[in-house]
This record gives sequence, C-alpha cells and structure tokens, in this order.
Amino acid sequence: MTPCGLLTNSEQPVPLKSISVDVSVHEFVADVSATLDYKNEEKEPVEAFFVFPMDEDSAVYSFQAQVDGKSIVAEIQEKKQAQENYENAISQGQEAFLLEQDSSSGDIFSCSIGNLPPGQKAAVTLSYVQELSLEADGAVRFVLPAVLNPRYLLQESAAADNITSQIPRLPSKELPYTFSVSVNVCSPHGIEKVQSNCPLSPLRYLEDDKTVAQISLAEGHKFDRDVEILVYYREVNTPSVSVELGQADAKPGSLMGDPAVMVSFYPSIPESQEESTGEFIFLMDRSGSMSCPMHSQGGVQSRIDSAKETLVLLLKSLPLGCFFNIYGFGSSFDSFFPESVVYTQQSMEEAVQRVKTLAADLGGTEILEPLKDIYRKSCRPGHPRQLFVFTDGEVCDTWQVIAEVQRNNQNHRCFSFGIGEGASTSLIKGIARAAGGTAEFITGKDRMQPKALRSLKRALQPVVQDVSLTWTLPPGLETTLLSPDPAVIFQGQRLIVYAQLKGTNASKEAAGEVCLQYKIQSDGFRNTVPFSLNLKADDKLTIHRLAAKSMIQTFEGNLEDAAKDKKKVVDISLQSGVVSSHTAYIAINKELNQPIQGPLTQRDIPLGVPYSGCSLFQCVAASEFCSSGFAFHDCEDHGLCEVDSSTEMSSIEACSTESPLLQLISLQKADGSWELDEALASVLDVSVQSALAALPDQNKDVPTWATILAVLWMHNFSQDQREEWELLERKAVAWIRARSDSSLGEYVKAANALLKSSVDPAVFGL
Repeated sequence: MTPCGLLTNSEQPVPLKSISVDVSVHEFVADVSATLDYKNEEKEPVEAFFVFPMDEDSAVYSFQAQVDGKSIVAEIQEKKQAQENYENAISQGQEAFLLEQDSSSGDIFSCSIGNLPPGQKAAVTLSYVQELSLEADGAVRFVLPAVLNPRYLLQESAAADNITSQIPRLPSKELPYTFSVSVNVCSPHGIEKVQSNCPLSPLRYLEDDKTVAQISLAEGHKFDRDVEILVYYREVNTPSVSVELGQADAKPGSLMGDPAVMVSFYPSIPESQEESTGEFIFLMDRSGSMSCPMHSQGGVQSRIDSAKETLVLLLKSLPLGCFFNIYGFGSSFDSFFPESVVYTQQSMEEAVQRVKTLAADLGGTEILEPLKDIYRKSCRPGHPRQLFVFTDGEVCDTWQVIAEVQRNNQNHRCFSFGIGEGASTSLIKGIARAAGGTAEFITGKDRMQPKALRSLKRALQPVVQDVSLTWTLPPGLETTLLSPDPAVIFQGQRLIVYAQLKGTNASKEAAGEVCLQYKIQSDGFRNTVPFSLNLKADDKLTIHRLAAKSMIQTFEGNLEDAAKDKKKVVDISLQSGVVSSHTAYIAINKELNQPIQGPLTQRDIPLGVPYSGCSLFQCVAASEFCSSGFAFHDCEDHGLCEVDSSTEMSSIEACSTESPLLQLISLQKADGSWELDEALASVLDVSVQSALAALPDQNKDVPTWATILAVLWMHNFSQDQREEWELLERKAVAWIRARSDSSLGEYVKAANALLKSSVDPAVFGL
C-alpha cells in the first residue's frame, strides 16, 4: 500500500539516468555545472518533470540541452511567456526544455523535458555561480543540496501551485539514477585541507605549491543528506577587490556592459565589555517534523531536544537588565509571557522549566502569524529587539514571511537557524538578510548550541552605526552600488559589496581604493583596500552574475511595490541571464524533421524520502502532514498515521540525558553565580563537605567559592565546548570580581588544588 501518495511505484520507468556535477571553487566563489542525463526507454514519447533543491544564493546563468550530438542553447524569457512557448512547442510535437524557479521560494527549481522520443537520449546542463560562506573556524563552505523536503501548505492554500507537494518519493537507496560530484579548488593562498560530510576520494594536489587541488564524491551517495564541502585555505581574512570587464557585445552604461567590482571586507571590530541589554525574542519551531532526529545516522538527539538544550543555554547567557520572551509555533502559536519580561532569577527559572516541557506537538509550520504578533507589540526604548528564529524551514509562503520581516527591519535584527537537511535556504537566509542578522545551518553532525551562542554574542555587541563606503578613483571613473548599502557589520564575518564602474580611463597603471567607515559607541573605524584597475575579462562574467543575483534578491524580497519591483527583477534577469522567480529558460529543438507522434506520457522524477532513516512517519503521526493541510492526499484511507516509529523514538530518548556541562549550566543563576549544593558537587565530582573544607577562609561567602569552582571546571573539563559557555563564564567572572578582594588569587589556587586542575588565574583577570 502506498501511503498518502508519498511513495511512487518503483516499477514505473524513470527517464532520468544520472546526475553529474562539476564544481570549480576559486577562493570564495563556486562555479557549478550540473548535467542531467535522460533516456526514454518507453514506446511512447515522454514528458519528464524533475524538481530539485538549490541554494538560495545560486545565480543560474546558463541552460542547454545536448540531443543527437547537437547543442540547443536555451533563451531566458519572462516566465509566463516561456511557459506558453513550452506548451505550444509540446502541442505541436516539438521537443522542448524548460528550467524555472518556483514562484513561492528561491531555493526550488524544476526542469521539464517535453516530447522526448522513444529511445532518445538527452543531456541537460545548467550552470550557476554562488558566493560561499565563511565558517567560524575559517572554512569556506560549499553545499550541494540533495535533500528537498516537502513544503508545508497552509489550509487555505492546500490546492495552490506548489511544486513540492506532488513529487513522488522513493527510499533513497531505491532511486534509479546515479549521482556524481567532482570538485576543483583553486586559491593563490594555498589549500590546507578539504573535508566533507560525505565520503570523498583522496585529495589530489595538481600543483606543487598546493594552490590547485581536486576531489570527488565517493560512489554510492544515498541522497539522504546534502553534500557539504569544507575548504581550508592557508589565509582567509585578507580584504580584496576584483574588477571584471563587461560583456563585449553589451551596451556601455548597462549592467552587463560596464565593468563590475566585487569588494570583500573583513572588518576587525574590537570586543566591547558593554553588552547590549536588549529585548531577546526566541521563536521556536514546534511542528511535527521537529521530532525527527538531527541527522540520519542513528543514536542522536531529536531536533526539538537539541533546540530545547540550545534555549536553556541562551537563557542562561542573557545579561541582567534585558527583556526576553519565547514563542513556539506550528499550526498555531503560543508564548511564555503575554509581553517580554525583564530577565530576573525568577523569570529565568520559570522559562527554563517551561522549555524542558516543550514538544513538537503544534502540527504544521506556520511562521507568519507569530511574526505578526511579535511585530504588533511595541519595542522598548533603550532595548533593541533581537529576534532568533529556529526552524526546519518547510513553509510554502516564503516570500510573504520575508516581506513581513522586511517591513519591520527598522526595529529589530533577525538571526535565523535552519535545522536539519533540506531546511529552506530561501527562508533562512532571506529573513536574516531582510533584518540585518546572520543565518546559520545545522546539518549532519553539527551542534546547534555553538552556532546559536555565536549569534547571541553578535547580538550582544553594540550596534555598528554610520556605515558608509567611499571610493577614490582616477578622473573619469565613478561607481554605482549594485548591492544594498552595507548597514550591519559583525566581527569575523565577511562583508561583500558589488558595484558598477562607469566612465573611461585609458591608463593601464590606474589604481583606486575603497574605504569602509563605521562607528561603534562614537569611536570611528576605517578599513581601506587599494586595488588595480587593470581589468580582467571573464567569459562567465562571474562578478556581474553575482551582482545581478544580489539585486534580484533585494527586489524579490520586497512585496510593498510588487508590480514595480517585478519589472526591475525581470529587466535585471533578462540582461544578466540570471534566473528569477519571474523568468525562466526555454529551449526548443527546431531541427526535428517531423513532429513527434503518439500520446505523451508524463513521468515525474522521484526524489528520496526526506531524511532517509529519520522518523518521517513519526512526523506524520505528529499530525504535521496528515491533519494540517499538507497536500499528500487520502491520508486516512492509507493509514499512514498508523506506522510504528518506536525504533526511532527509542534511539532519540537514549540521547536525551543531560550532559555534565548542561547540568552545570542549569544550576547557574541569572546573575552568573552558583550555590554550593549537592547538585553542583555531583557535577564537580566532589562532596559538599570536602568543597567547604577546602575553602581558604571559612568566613568568606560560599557562593563566590562555588562560582570559582564552576568556572574552573568548565575550563578544565569542557574546553572543547568553550563557545557554548563563554558568555556564561563572562557573567560569572564579572559577578566574582564585583565581590572579591585581594584574596581572589588564593581562592583560585585552592580551587585548582581541589579540582586537580591547573587553570590560569588570568581567567579571572589576575
């Protein structure tokens, strides 16, 4: 029995035979060509429809088909026109190819091949360029999405045109097509190593100085995870400017006709000891899919349990004097408090206890209404609002959600977290970009906690103000920004700016410079980068295409003046060849001697079941799919909700025991201190009596002694999780120093002796 139409009949012929991907990574940009090989093994002509995920930042700039040794290059057109041309070609018996981005989300694409004759092969190749993110450890991260989760449909739009809702699914090991990936990496700074969440071939250096290397995905990828490649260069934090010549046959003064500039800054922002006492709102996905495990390799936490642990850490790390609230959302939403409350010992304890009872029990994924509820409530003067959104990102109204965040971006910053394989990059990156925050993805064996704490540290830093760019150029030249004006800067984060270079200057020795200026608490800072104007040509026009993508994202996320912005998006897309939600690529094989005859058989290319090995059925049993409007049909008839998921649940529950570090953190008070009791002594692995006996001065207050012991324990026994307790330690040390005298050094020495540790007293500012 096929539950809910979720699985396709494996006996049905599938015309897609293989997917091969060639990736070229140069510094911080990837150029990707993906070739899909088809063959019609049926007796009638076939129309094949394939839906696949792609990172939201991908700028698709080329689409072509290879049929019978002939190359058919596609043309980019306004989407409605392209769709009409495709349908007309099919109805006339012509072979046609269509590539389009989903209208509801920037990270879903579809490829249609119409009238593929019996016995014929066709190879379809799409190419795109993409900026690569920089991880906290200096790795450049490239992700090739291989998992496409179904997008949750709202009740009122269950019949809407959402191309993920009807995709047939198969267990990943039964997919009838193969998948291969080859990656070339190039950097003048040298390549130290390459890592991946998937098995790779050995890294092969193509140059003695290790500036060029090659790697490939080992055979047998199961489509149960995205392919993530981490590249480590010898040097990553070097500001740079690249200037690219325009397209030779484009009109001077146009987007593609003039040179384009890409500037990469790495601002060094001094760490302030003054933390922002803002308003911190945590919006937590509690839909059914959050009960799935974090990854498919077994014996791991569920997404909701990892999120709960993260929330406890965040709550404990907040500064005194701030305000906070916690929302949960699914098909409905709730909040811990009617309004944000001041952060005290009492409010923190109440919130921590409520966090521990949270479950993935709110049905579907409807994030728009809780966002509106948050924005309806007035901000508190002197307490800048910081919104943290945690979700596995399976929504259908992506553009509306981004637009809602965009409308309120003057009164808050948004930090977003995509949990698990297949989280929507369009949603997660879109809302962070719309409100000047950062986006993080927790995939594979990543831990959510350090990424969340890293974002909290950014949110606690004073707001960077008066950000501006100034250019110094030779006479006759000027720049026009193509990306939005930089408004937000974070320590350790790369800032990329695109500009158009207008005018003429004949000198080959010409040079310029660009200066990034900003203020922090009235202190001014300048980052200046000089560059040569000896322009370089690039046949692929990489910088132009990335700049066009940046412009398209800016206008697509704004629904206030939709008609005007749609016209801008279409114009940019048609000029640059970069696909948007309003354009598509169309190719028609016009060299057929006669129209293709016979009834046209439709074949939807199946995808792997989302999260193979994870409790998909458990998610359904939690009612996200069956009762919340998801467009899988006839759930009750097929009895999908009766599937037993006890195996998955038992493996998750086995991992839910609190770690010693989390136990220690749970005992910390809102002001940063600890009490010396049996619970703390158990974590420290000492008795209360021996801890009290080791106290150098029995007349001193015991909480200071307990807090010193707790800080030393974290340094000695949990150094590898430092990112998770740095803010906790900062609060604790500040509390200790405010209460201590010249005997603090003696106390630290005695505490080290008791715990058999050797932590440097400098931790306490000694």
